[in-house]
Amino acid sequence: MPRITVIALFVGAIVPAAGLAERADTGHGKRLTSAAGIKAAQRFARSRQGVVAFAVLDERSRRVRGLRRTTRFRSASVVKAMMLVSVLRRAGKRRLSATERHPLRPMITMSDNAAASAVYTEIGAHGLRRVAHAAGMRKFVPASPWGVSQITAADQVRFFLRIDELVPRAHRRYARKLLSSIVKSHRWGIAPAARRKRPTAFFKSGWVPGITHQVALLERRRDGKRIALAILTRNSPSMTYGEHTIERIAMRVLRPSGH
Repeated sequence: MPRITVIALFVGAIVPAAGLAERADTGHGKRLTSAAGIKAAQRFARSRQGVVAFAVLDERSRRVRGLRRTTRFRSASVVKAMMLVSVLRRAGKRRLSATERHPLRPMITMSDNAAASAVYTEIGAHGLRRVAHAAGMRKFVPASPWGVSQITAADQVRFFLRIDELVPRAHRRYARKLLSSIVKSHRWGIAPAARRKRPTAFFKSGWVPGITHQVALLERRRDGKRIALAILTRNSPSMTYGEHTIERIAMRVLRPSGH
């Protein structure tokens, strides 16, 4: 797809490398974000050209924080993560068929639009609505073509924080693998920020002319703490500008490593 950035960061509910992390927050270790970091991200976002929205949600507070959290944006390819979950929920406990599995890897890891369209033909708007309802989304509006579906940063972090619960147990490792195997050319924004700050990023980007989004689940392996982060932008001067906006917001939201 053309390289126009859609960013939504999500840190939330994806199974850890050894399986689903269903452990409760024990209170050990520092949280991945802070009120001061989120305020710094808000100040930076307000200074950027175009429209910038972001949302942060962690397991402990369950309160969505950020800026323009309920402003609607065209989804672009960010909605492909919801399409993945829809296919896996339809499969339930059974193994995926070859037809079901074939488009999922290119759709997620390379953001292939033809693969996404093949998936959408099978699940339709009703498949996305079911996922949105299960995730507790409040303002999501599916559309055809799928890339003009309407999303908000708040809804995206609700989805990503619960993604492990939303995916059937039989397919959770597979979902984690895809969302952590994004091709190198698409690993801008949240991914380099997470690499510096240390949490693992499970994410999906979306971009079309004038739009750059990224949504991610950020998970710290040593204690399983995680947050969901979604960053949505439109009317940036360029895609590179949008990528920079996303990365710098993520850097401010995440605590310095070791803190």
